[in-house]
Amino acid sequence: MKIVDHIKNANGKTLFSFELLPPIKGQSIKGIFDAIDPLMEFNPPFIDVTYLREDYIYKQHANGLLEKVAYRKRPSTVATCAAIMNKYKVDAVPHLICGGFNKDETENALIDLQFLGIDNVLALRGDARKSDSSFVPTPDGHAYASELVSQVSDMNNGRYLHDDIGELERTDFCIGVAGYPEKHFESPNLDTDFKYLKLKVDLGAEFIVTQMFFDNQKYKAFVDKCRENGINVPIIPGLKPITSSKQLVSLPKVFHLDIPVELSEAVQACKSEKDVKAIGIEWMINQCKELREMGAPVLHFYTMGNPEPTKKIAQAIF
Repeated sequence: MKIVDHIKNANGKTLFSFELLPPIKGQSIKGIFDAIDPLMEFNPPFIDVTYLREDYIYKQHANGLLEKVAYRKRPSTVATCAAIMNKYKVDAVPHLICGGFNKDETENALIDLQFLGIDNVLALRGDARKSDSSFVPTPDGHAYASELVSQVSDMNNGRYLHDDIGELERTDFCIGVAGYPEKHFESPNLDTDFKYLKLKVDLGAEFIVTQMFFDNQKYKAFVDKCRENGINVPIIPGLKPITSSKQLVSLPKVFHLDIPVELSEAVQACKSEKDVKAIGIEWMINQCKELREMGAPVLHFYTMGNPEPTKKIAQAIF
């Protein structure tokens, strides 16, 4: 079922969902199931599966020369989604990214997803490789998420890359995109951010999932600004509790977000990491209660493969 239909069928009730990473190369699917099992009691209608683009390593040969080799750390998101759907009978939402794929490879992935009965995709530009100072598009690939959304929308309308291969079936993907309540770090200002978010919606995006945030007023302002700009699709808040003191530095650095003074001071006053986790979970529970009162359609958790904090929060909310 499409995400927008899950939301519609909920009749105003806030749903629960979460996101996880595919297993690291060489590990079995059991790790994924172990991360999902504790959260199934909260009846998620869908589970997101991320995708990390390839990176490079340098292999040194016996003659001393270095060889630059592309590698992928994780198995296919498509395969992980298929395994989840087969075991849990819920919708799996694969992330599609621009980096690491040309347009033909993207089309082939979408064809595979359609064959598997996957109805939803989250279309993202994706991050730069660690070895690159900024995002570098793949040759004959997409530079922007809006271009990726356009390709998926074209297939939904029966337009493929090569139109000389006979009659082509229309796909029917529900397309999601990312939103940034505190602005994408590469955008010069929020107005520019909304301009390109509106473009993605105009091209066919049907729902938005936000970057994590810790101040609900920023989510509310983001939703209000979307509506003012004619963006009327569901806006799903993305959430992650603070679980260690190191995250006071790492989360702002990696995700370019602000942590409220009250929360950061409470974490800094903790005498142990156990206390930090308790503070982070309590803050997120209060956030979730307020978001539900605001009418958030779904509370979507970035679990990072650790279900325990999300389970404690869900027990208090759902």
